[in-house]
Amino acid sequence: MTRAAALRSALYVPGDRPDMLAKAPSRGADALIVDLEDAVPPAGKDRARSTVAAWLAGRKTDPAGPAVWVRVNSGERGHDDVRALLGRGVTGFFVAKAESAEDIDAVARLLADDPSAALCPVLESAAAVLAAPRIAGCPRVTRLQLGEADLRADLGVSLGPGEPELLWARSHVVLASAAAGLAPPMAPAGTDVHDLAALKAGTEAFKRLGFRGRTCVHPAQLPVVHEVFTPTPDELARARDLVSRFESAHGGAMLDEGGRMVDEAVVRRARRLLSETPVPVLDRGATEDGPSPSGA
Repeated sequence: MTRAAALRSALYVPGDRPDMLAKAPSRGADALIVDLEDAVPPAGKDRARSTVAAWLAGRKTDPAGPAVWVRVNSGERGHDDVRALLGRGVTGFFVAKAESAEDIDAVARLLADDPSAALCPVLESAAAVLAAPRIAGCPRVTRLQLGEADLRADLGVSLGPGEPELLWARSHVVLASAAAGLAPPMAPAGTDVHDLAALKAGTEAFKRLGFRGRTCVHPAQLPVVHEVFTPTPDELARARDLVSRFESAHGGAMLDEGGRMVDEAVVRRARRLLSETPVPVLDRGATEDGPSPSGA
């Protein structure tokens, strides 16, 4: 399966807020996740779906703008969400509370008329995490996502310093994604929109585990996440130099610029850095309103 495009950030936008939807594309995120699930109260689900459909129909598609995903509800309500929004220019659907491969297969069958629409199952329970390898192999799945708030509730865990309680689940999802040839998962959102130092430290920890990119609930988080997941010019230059040296040596033994022996595994990491580096999106107005729980 072809890896999905690399994303440093994805900004959640409530699907029942036309004002936020209108501003969202200019916030500077690499992708938007229009939310029909947790951000919308049960009584407003149908209205939110209509609001998103109208926004998609009226928006001007910008090739340089953010990709647009929609987080749909679980079960039959989610199937109705997909039917209503399919073919309206969305990159794909985040499938909330995906429990099994059978759940994802059922959604994938709804995409028959849109060959480009992708799926990102959101794993929010112990059963879903354990089923990650099978879910990763389902049709149309291009990446996996952890839903950690619900997962913590399902497991009954409280997070301590460094959050070791979820280390196994996080690494398992990274492994399942790599084994299936999917894009690396994006880290779950940090909900404290004021403590940007903690956001940076946590995002760096996710990066060390193999996550690439992070979802955000407020535009103020975007510059921090972009800083962590955007390689520096020096890092890119070193990676290009390493690949060039290796290719000039025709895959034989070689030394890097520091005189250290380089093997294929080191070069693979350099190539991956270059291939996964997204084109930066201008951080327009990311903090103009200041932190607030409003999302977008």
